[in-house]
Amino acid sequence: MDNKNKLIIYQTFPRLFGNINASLTRNGNKDENGVGKLSGYSARTLHKIKELGVTHIWYTGVIEHATQTDYTAFGIRPDHSAIVKGKAGSPYAVKDYYDIDPDLADRAPERMEEFRSLVGRTHEAGLKVIVDFVPNHVARQYGSDARPPYVEDLGERDNTNLAFDVNNNFYYIPGQPLDIYFGNQREDFVYTEFPAKATGNNRFDPYPGKDDWYETVKLNYGIDYRHGGEPHFDPLPNTWEKMLDILRFWASTGIDGFRCDMAEMAPVEFWEWAIQEIKKTYGIIFIAEIYNPSAYRSFLSRGHFDYLYDKAGLYDTLRQVIRGEAPASSITYCWQSVEGIQRQMLNFLENHDEQRIASDFFAGSPEAGFPGMIVAATMNTNPVMIYNGQELGERGMDNEGFSGLDGRTTIFDYWSMPAVRNWINDWTFKEDKLTQAQLALRKNYAWLLNLAREEPVFACGQFYDLAYANLSNPGFNPHRLYAYLRKYRNELALVAVNFDRAARPADIHIPPEAFTALGVNENEAAGQTDLLTGEKTVCALASAYPYHTEIPAYGGRILKFTYKP
Repeated sequence: MDNKNKLIIYQTFPRLFGNINASLTRNGNKDENGVGKLSGYSARTLHKIKELGVTHIWYTGVIEHATQTDYTAFGIRPDHSAIVKGKAGSPYAVKDYYDIDPDLADRAPERMEEFRSLVGRTHEAGLKVIVDFVPNHVARQYGSDARPPYVEDLGERDNTNLAFDVNNNFYYIPGQPLDIYFGNQREDFVYTEFPAKATGNNRFDPYPGKDDWYETVKLNYGIDYRHGGEPHFDPLPNTWEKMLDILRFWASTGIDGFRCDMAEMAPVEFWEWAIQEIKKTYGIIFIAEIYNPSAYRSFLSRGHFDYLYDKAGLYDTLRQVIRGEAPASSITYCWQSVEGIQRQMLNFLENHDEQRIASDFFAGSPEAGFPGMIVAATMNTNPVMIYNGQELGERGMDNEGFSGLDGRTTIFDYWSMPAVRNWINDWTFKEDKLTQAQLALRKNYAWLLNLAREEPVFACGQFYDLAYANLSNPGFNPHRLYAYLRKYRNELALVAVNFDRAARPADIHIPPEAFTALGVNENEAAGQTDLLTGEKTVCALASAYPYHTEIPAYGGRILKFTYKP
């Protein structure tokens, strides 16, 4: 199936992205460390992002969430520090589904207007907008002060004497208080919750641990977990109606898509109903964060999701290959496991949950991850995503506060990203603060992502894996090299990547079956273009002799052959 609108998604975290303060204090508050604003995504900023080949921007963490920053002057209720992770708080502990995080506004009372302005600027830049929808859990002190007057708040009419009721929005542990003894009880009073609510990561007891999602409570979609997950979907559970209204609210702001957090923790029956209802009115795409491969096809066919995370397959495999823990040939099993739905899998190597490629915990350098990005971007017609700073080699090696030295960029603390702030360079975007390696990396990302989007052979073409035909080939090392073909109309692309730190020669065998499957004649002269250098020659491919090439260290060759129609 042709996909002439291949999505290139740029995930960006506004709280950090627009913060150019370099004087940072561990566990610092907003006044000490600064915070990014929605206004930082100016027309010029958006243009610079679009240069990378981006089609969609996922603005992460824009919905109001629990925080230790005091916004009571603006009518926002404070959050107890014991149930807020970090000074800034987790963007996935949503406190008000109908509001924007006041941290991100230049003028807090006008935060929703500033968000709508951002949506407009993004569209004017020729880009589309994705925001989070967090369906499984909310902040422990959830309470919407911005909801429309006709909307009843979550939990407002819950019967807290019942562990489960189809019309309750939360699950309860009747008669027992919440016990979070490990929490940061800095206030004059400890946090109390009676009866305790179930915790977001399916803890149905009052004792969540410090590694649980203790700052959140789980929403009730009509599944009785006390009785083996017995469903109660008729009549529709109260939570379904409320969450559909939230989806409609955000869709009405002009956004173009939802990235649905931990989508598999809400029943597929809910998605089947809700997504169809939204798509009756809005041309919205839905992306599911999902880690259970056995549920993939159900969430696509029945749940009506447009795209799913390819975390448990391609991400995990590419990470192992990059680190030398698995042979490059193991990539074959990734596409085989999602055959028939691969065009709906979202490929990535970084996001806010994962360790940075350049961190000491992953590859140790951004260059080592680039062959993996070539595969992620050109292997099929499906979307590909990068995380802000990935294109600059952001390392994630800071000990920010609540988020320790773990190779990730914090989502809990007030902080800034060194590579990103040097690229922004006081909003001048002069490149004198970037190293030559950073400049080269960003250039390579821009080349790759634009290529993946603009070249029909990658945006629309067929795929043929060459790994199986080269497993015993003495001129091809299947542990560190991977190769495949893409075909569209009269164009054929040969992609070969090298995960090794040293350049490697490769004699790539193309079997007769490949020519047959792709409808290409052997030994037929074709114009060959090196899509990196632009160098043009004429040559022919044949199964009788391998195609010889040199593949640079941590790099790849992308060669396009154009045949006469």
